[in-house]
Amino acid sequence: MTLTADLFWSFRSPYSYLAIGRYRALAASHDVTINLRPVYPLAIRQPDFFERNHPNWLSYTMRDMIRVAQFHGIPFGPPRPDPIVQNFATREIAAEQPHIYRLTRTGQAAARRGKGLGFAHEVGQLIWGGAVDWHLGDHLAGAARRAGLDLAELDVEAVDDAAALDNEIAGNQVALEIAGHWGVPTLVFEGEPFFGQDRIEMAKWRMEQKGLRAR
Repeated sequence: MTLTADLFWSFRSPYSYLAIGRYRALAASHDVTINLRPVYPLAIRQPDFFERNHPNWLSYTMRDMIRVAQFHGIPFGPPRPDPIVQNFATREIAAEQPHIYRLTRTGQAAARRGKGLGFAHEVGQLIWGGAVDWHLGDHLAGAARRAGLDLAELDVEAVDDAAALDNEIAGNQVALEIAGHWGVPTLVFEGEPFFGQDRIEMAKWRMEQKGLRAR
């Protein structure tokens, strides 16, 4: 019997990126369906989050994400551009956000088609792989194509059905909190949350207790 789990995920979260490839590989190698459930990042949901954090939070997080990527051999670099427009000197979040709404809505549109996991992984590699100006040219179109999707179709849906998509995205956040967490990446399996890129093996262990088998 195929197991199912939900992965709550953000396009702005470096730790989400550092987890997505391994979760995609798990879904490919084992009999489990992992449903992507995109949420808006804290910068949108709680704009004062960064202002309230300890001054060491950002420098430590930067150091940690780099070493996690090195440990797992995952390409990693600063996004060009950041999906969130933010002044890092003041930590202020800009009122105008030209990228994150498009990304999250197209991610939800991909999830509607059952291809959210692949779409998030392919786009995440563009944003966080540090190699390209991901928003220019046909980079996003290529990522969508590799996930078996048409970016133009997703973009039309993201505009024409924005309100419904945002309702679904808000529902994802509510479901995450009901499951017992608030941050990403969080995998929820049978009501149990596994938060962080360092809980993948533990989530797999729990699934194996419930009958997870290799394909």
